[in-house]
Amino acid sequence: MVNNKFNYKILMLTTLIISGCSIVYELLISAVGSYLLGDSIKQFSITIGLYMCAMGVGSHISKYVKKNLFDFFVFVEIAVGILGGISSLILFLSNVYIASSEFIMYIQIVLIGTLVGLEIPILTRIIEENCDNLRVTLSNVFSFDYIGGLIGSLLFPLFLLPTLGYFATSFLVGTINIVIAIVIIHNYKSYIKNIETFKIVSYISLVFMFLGVLYSENISQSIENSLYRDRVVLSNQTQYQKIVMTRHKDDLRLYLNGNIQFSSKDEYRYHEALVHIPMGIVKNHENVLILGGGDGLAVRELLKYDDIKNITLVDIDKEMVDLCKTNPLITEINKNSLSSEKVNLVYEDAFEFLENTKEVYDVIIVDLPDPNNDSLNKLYTNIFYRLCKNALTQNGVMTVQSTSPYYARKAFWSINKTLKSEDFNVYPYHVQVPSFGEWGFNLSSKQELNLDDIKVNVSTKYLNKGSIESMFNFAQDEVIDIESIDTNTLSHPKLINYYEESVKNWK
Repeated sequence: MVNNKFNYKILMLTTLIISGCSIVYELLISAVGSYLLGDSIKQFSITIGLYMCAMGVGSHISKYVKKNLFDFFVFVEIAVGILGGISSLILFLSNVYIASSEFIMYIQIVLIGTLVGLEIPILTRIIEENCDNLRVTLSNVFSFDYIGGLIGSLLFPLFLLPTLGYFATSFLVGTINIVIAIVIIHNYKSYIKNIETFKIVSYISLVFMFLGVLYSENISQSIENSLYRDRVVLSNQTQYQKIVMTRHKDDLRLYLNGNIQFSSKDEYRYHEALVHIPMGIVKNHENVLILGGGDGLAVRELLKYDDIKNITLVDIDKEMVDLCKTNPLITEINKNSLSSEKVNLVYEDAFEFLENTKEVYDVIIVDLPDPNNDSLNKLYTNIFYRLCKNALTQNGVMTVQSTSPYYARKAFWSINKTLKSEDFNVYPYHVQVPSFGEWGFNLSSKQELNLDDIKVNVSTKYLNKGSIESMFNFAQDEVIDIESIDTNTLSHPKLINYYEESVKNWK
């Protein structure tokens, strides 16, 4: 029977909010899965597929719910709030203590997705039983559902994740689901059979979620101390990446999205090879471009050359650069290089910068993170290197950080082949960095180079004539038939597959 006094406006608002929460859970699990397990395309694809399927299962199950619809809806909201609220915590703990953490993630997706799939059908049937204009009401339900999804999908990357991080975000969104349950309990009490039980459970759950939000930083520090071998001294989530800094005695290490970027004990090996090989072979190096390198360590090496007039550093993550410009632990290592008057800091995507720049550079140093996701993979494609070539002087040189020729052979030689596809003369070289292992680079130029011309006339801790010569010689287990490797392009991103394959083999 239609109830003309039934207030369905609260349920409309509920639809908007729970839809937003649902999208956030989906994105959150995908993001955490990518952070912990790598291969972002795989994690997002599996999460979305499983989540949608589980929602379909939930919608199917809803037809068996024939009475006490409000009770069931409140139960679902509390259950979604609890499972979604602890989702990040469970994923991180399983990664630390359980070998099959991926399986735990899939169980989470199915459980939350199934419960989310129950929400809208149950809500629709509640409205159907109590409203007189079903056609208009149902159109409103689905409109609010889609709008809520949009709001959630925008809030997650733009505000929730960069501001709150994984743990606080999941606890906060879980809190919202439980608050929805409490609002329903108090506004539709005459429709709820087990109201006292739900009140007790919802308020206990709300307190638990609120404490989770309040102590999320403590939880994060505790979990991260389990993930990293050394004491975590800094943890910061930016819009683009998770930054973690650890310290053990005099060894300071910086991690981005769980991948080590440098160890203060041996980073000089990497950065001397990255910077002084191209600088030692080019005659003119007044104008230098660094793509990436927000830690300032490559800039530190460049500032050893008095004839450099301008260093342009392009990094998309301003928070990362600001940290490395101001944090005393890092500035001690990079010698305050990012504050030099010669350095021009540009906070922009490297691809977009190259598309728009009219400048040409004597030396280009590509010091980007490994291609472990699709956005980074774009910066290792033939089109990206074509843009680099356009920004390089006729006699200029470029060097590209190219992963490990030992641990990631296919990835390394794919980068080499991709550079050659843009008519670069390419000279691969490598260096042993204890904290990384064997690491590789590709020296590239428009003109042919004579490697015997490399002369390093600045102070170094590692490089000398003998070590430079050895860098361009590869052992048999570091080379591969390049014909069997594909070029990395925007339309066929082969490199990320090669890279993820190597990660699986060496994890």
